[in-house]
Amino acid sequence: MSTARVTSGAILVAIAVGVVWFAPPPVFLAAALILVVLGVGEYAGLARASDLTVPVVPAAAAAVLTCLTFSGSLPAAVAALPLDVVLMSAFVALGALAVANWRGGRDAVGSAAATLASPIYLGLPLGALVAVREAHGPAALFLLMFTVMVSDTAQYYTGRAFGHRPLAPRISPKKTVEGAVGGVVMGVLVLAILGHWWLPAVPPALRVALGLAIVVLGIVGDLFESALKRGAGMKDSSSLIPGHGGVLDRIDALLFAAPVYYVVLKHASS
Repeated sequence: MSTARVTSGAILVAIAVGVVWFAPPPVFLAAALILVVLGVGEYAGLARASDLTVPVVPAAAAAVLTCLTFSGSLPAAVAALPLDVVLMSAFVALGALAVANWRGGRDAVGSAAATLASPIYLGLPLGALVAVREAHGPAALFLLMFTVMVSDTAQYYTGRAFGHRPLAPRISPKKTVEGAVGGVVMGVLVLAILGHWWLPAVPPALRVALGLAIVVLGIVGDLFESALKRGAGMKDSSSLIPGHGGVLDRIDALLFAAPVYYVVLKHASS
């Protein structure tokens, strides 16, 4: 493992822990919006490498608006707008832009779909992270992130030690069934045990089920982004983080796990 990867990884963890635990709400929201914008930029780059067109600025604006609305962080003047109104408006605007940007060829469906997916893929889950922190506190959000990190680490080391059967060879040849099982076991244990203190409103059986859902969705999110990169012929979503790739490479699992975590906490605490 390279020195650059270890160093940048340690810095990333320190920043993430500091922001989650100690940042005031406006700073945390700003950090989430930065991730949205950077993520959309990388997503548009993957689309370009796949011969598709995603208008970066409108797509980023729609994703930011979705994140703000979903997290309840819009200014008071427009905060009364329900999420469905915002999403429909964003989709109509992005659909119109996809038509306007089309220059002929066979990419119309792909480009339109890629453009319309950006608010859902990035705006919704990052808005869910902000909403979880606001409603349930930093500990609940950190538990989600820690569960995903522990699961990811367990997948790597269990796969190296015991992995034989490929999990998704066409998407990510190095991932194994044995590694996934190790990640599931460790991730479920982390959420079920630490959730006793950090998610006291969630019953033990539900914590186990939630841990299972989060870990499995995290694996699916990882494979989803790997498929985007493989289809684009790219190893990483960008070279922003030395040794770690881009923003999407770091948050791919959270993008699929966060919405379910948000929904369960919302209803389990009501």
